Amino acid sequence: MTLRPSFLIPALAVLLLSPLLLAAPAGAASWVVDKAQSQLGFIGHQSDKEFTGRFGRWDAAVDFDPADPTAGHAKVTIAMGSAVIGDAEKDQALPGEDWFNIQAFPDAVFEATTFRAKGGNQYDAVGTLTIRGIKKDVTLPFTLDITEGKAHAVGRLDLVRTDYDVGGHGLFSKGRTVDLNVAVVVDLMATAQP
Repeated sequence: MTLRPSFLIPALAVLLLSPLLLAAPAGAASWVVDKAQSQLGFIGHQSDKEFTGRFGRWDAAVDFDPADPTAGHAKVTIAMGSAVIGDAEKDQALPGEDWFNIQAFPDAVFEATTFRAKGGNQYDAVGTLTIRGIKKDVTLPFTLDITEGKAHAVGRLDLVRTDYDVGGHGLFSKGRTVDLNVAVVVDLMATAQP
């Protein structure tokens, strides 16, 4: 069975991007993510071929005001066992001990402790990402567009899967078959709470 460690890292990245969707216009701090219109996914490469996956179960709690981004806070929890690539062999391998090890570490958590405005619709979510019990400082860049109480956030976080011990042992630990670099991609829609 071929394992792709890169799948594990995108999941983490996805946690980081979720708070972006919750960003609210000035005066509004709470947003509800429309999961039916949103995607949390990841991109990896195996044998020089790109593969993509998505997470089916996740939750996000976010306070964010573009007028005062530094006071924002977000926490995103992703059920790692909900990762799907669409290939039976890969989907069976992902929850295993070498990859996500969902029996010991069922969830990945991204917690943003502040946000930085970079000009225009560009922001950074600054915080920590925890995967397989390993917690690292991360910065998630994203764009945020708000129109008539609707927010659209798009972001990408590039990670090294072995930093979180995903596929960090044996055949896949060196990146010869499955790249060590993984991208977590987020495309989220959210509605401002009254």
